[in-house]
Amino acid sequence: MQTTRLILMCHARTVAQKLACFPTNEPVENTGLAPAVLIKRFNTAPRLLCAPELRTRQTAAWFGADAQIDEALRDCDWGRWAGLSIKDLQRNEDAALNSWLQDTHAAPHGGESVAQLCERVAGWLASMQATPGHVLAVTHPFVIRAALTEVMRGSAFHDIDVEPLSTVELRFSGRWRLHLPGVDVRGVC
Repeated sequence: MQTTRLILMCHARTVAQKLACFPTNEPVENTGLAPAVLIKRFNTAPRLLCAPELRTRQTAAWFGADAQIDEALRDCDWGRWAGLSIKDLQRNEDAALNSWLQDTHAAPHGGESVAQLCERVAGWLASMQATPGHVLAVTHPFVIRAALTEVMRGSAFHDIDVEPLSTVELRFSGRWRLHLPGVDVRGVC
């Protein structure tokens, strides 16, 4: 059985993330500052995928102009909460926010529920099982959370934090496994 090596990378930081707001289609900060260490580590993936939003396309551009846009990697549909801050929701829609945080099927914002997002991402992961090889996919924190939830078969969706430019590597050889690569310290003194 051939192996799928899937590296999920969160897009670079945006102003919405800094302000704890639900995203819109905003750009990343410092679009021209591609971290050399990331490029060196991840530019070897033969397949480069990204979500359709501007922030993921800008981050993927660091690794090559040939990124394939995959709609399944799109961010959660935030409905009327797009652009709103968590503080505003706590002040004005606290019950709705708490409902959404506690019930994965709740979608008080009128967009996509966490359960719907997880179903979409689970379907995408299933399609990746049929595509062996090495893939770098630039996407969003909630998509990465959904992938981890599916792979870990748990219900800890809101307990996973995904920082900007963080990566998660998943490998499929009959079943998905989470792989946390270490740092090669040979020759470093």
